[in-house]
Amino acid sequence: MKFYETERLILRNVEDKDIPIIHDYRNNEQCARYQRGQVKQPEEIRDLVKRRKHDEISVRSDCMLAVALKDSDEMVGEILVMPNDGCISLGYTFSYRHHRKGYAFEALSLLIQELHAAYPDWEFISFTEPENRASIGLLEKLGYAHLCDSEALGSQVYGKWVKET
Repeated sequence: MKFYETERLILRNVEDKDIPIIHDYRNNEQCARYQRGQVKQPEEIRDLVKRRKHDEISVRSDCMLAVALKDSDEMVGEILVMPNDGCISLGYTFSYRHHRKGYAFEALSLLIQELHAAYPDWEFISFTEPENRASIGLLEKLGYAHLCDSEALGSQVYGKWVKET
């Protein structure tokens, strides 16, 4: 299912044809360095795609989205939407083959805009390692602000539309 479209990209469900691409970037040091808990073996990725290929965007359950080039439908990255109790956490990994092309910003900008329009009272957060300067720069460009450091998670927490408590 195609969810959203930008000038250059499509945000859609993952498909079987994406398995080799996911395997490639999840096993590349440049991409995997800051990722935790991602499956990396071909059979695990196959099972993941099988479980996630019919995901729907909602606040009732997690959703994995493929980000693909509009002209070729080649997957360039993934976004995980994880809603929980009034807060939407977004995780993302983009293939090292497509870094520095603006795809992450383009895809996340649209997705955040659409999610915020659908769920205007929800907060948005993302986690990133302090050493991941590219991810921090992306989050700041998207309008996220540094909220805190979590020693327990070994991450920095960034948020958007977060209410003061």
